[in-house]
Amino acid sequence: MKQNFTVRHGALDGVEAFLSVAQHRNFRKAAAELGVTPSAISQAVRALEARVGAVLFVRTTRSVGLTEAGERFISRAKPAFEELVAASRVAHELGQRPAGLLRLSVPPAVVPLLLEPLIASFCRTYPEVEVEIAASGELVDLAAEGFDAGIRLGQFIAADMVTVRLTPPFPLVVVGSPEYLRRRKRPERIDDLRDHACLRMRRSNGAIAPWPFVDGGRTVEAIVSGPLIAHDYPTLLKTAIQGLGLAQVPGPLAKAAIAEGRLQALLTPFAATAPGVFLYYPGRRQVLPKLRAFIEHVKSESADAPRISRSAKRVRKHRGANGS
Repeated sequence: MKQNFTVRHGALDGVEAFLSVAQHRNFRKAAAELGVTPSAISQAVRALEARVGAVLFVRTTRSVGLTEAGERFISRAKPAFEELVAASRVAHELGQRPAGLLRLSVPPAVVPLLLEPLIASFCRTYPEVEVEIAASGELVDLAAEGFDAGIRLGQFIAADMVTVRLTPPFPLVVVGSPEYLRRRKRPERIDDLRDHACLRMRRSNGAIAPWPFVDGGRTVEAIVSGPLIAHDYPTLLKTAIQGLGLAQVPGPLAKAAIAEGRLQALLTPFAATAPGVFLYYPGRRQVLPKLRAFIEHVKSESADAPRISRSAKRVRKHRGANGS
């Protein structure tokens, strides 16, 4: 038969009173220490003895001593109670100042472009905070996985999250290497992609993302095909530079390679716009000082830092961009 190990309601009531009386061997001194009346101490100890089912103290008019049951009880209760007090103190300290471990879930492409300079300056400013970056393309449940916050493209953030903008909106650009474009005719229209090797992204939900464009003021999603499916933008970018095919990636990610001539931007009149990158977290009431400090640091360091939005509903209107 399975045993029930649930702690009963009020099981810890009277333990502090018992420990104080045991330490002082005096009810009045225990009452003075805890700031209550001797009568209240006596009632708390009697209630504890009733719940335990054993007498814990031997009381006389001149002294107070522990029974054998009391000795056994204090041998286990005292260290456990001290651990509870210490745990409360540690939690209280984390609630008072920026300290502890700050865990962030971020896509790999964000780390070198955006996060590294922010993290370096943040760590210098708040030396008591340790920062852990989990770089993954997967969309994770922040609360279930133990993360304080995440960073993602705006259209992939749930509507009940609080968001802080990290970047302005940016175009999603189609790029190809000079080597690839020497072998294939340069695409001039969206339909021309049917004749090209297109490197694709598999989203965290398992679906292969179409390529979004804007044509004549309307959003168009092109279903493309090609030799490679990746789970992150840096892989698509590197493979495009190697000449395997065309890729559609965030403009800031491809900016350096385009400037260096390793890639060329294609179909720019039809480029769709992504809403930008956002820091997001579950809610203001759950924010510890370490995360609040990071949020304020992000806002102060960013040239484009509008007020915190209560939800990501406004950015989710731009459903045309892909990625994670």
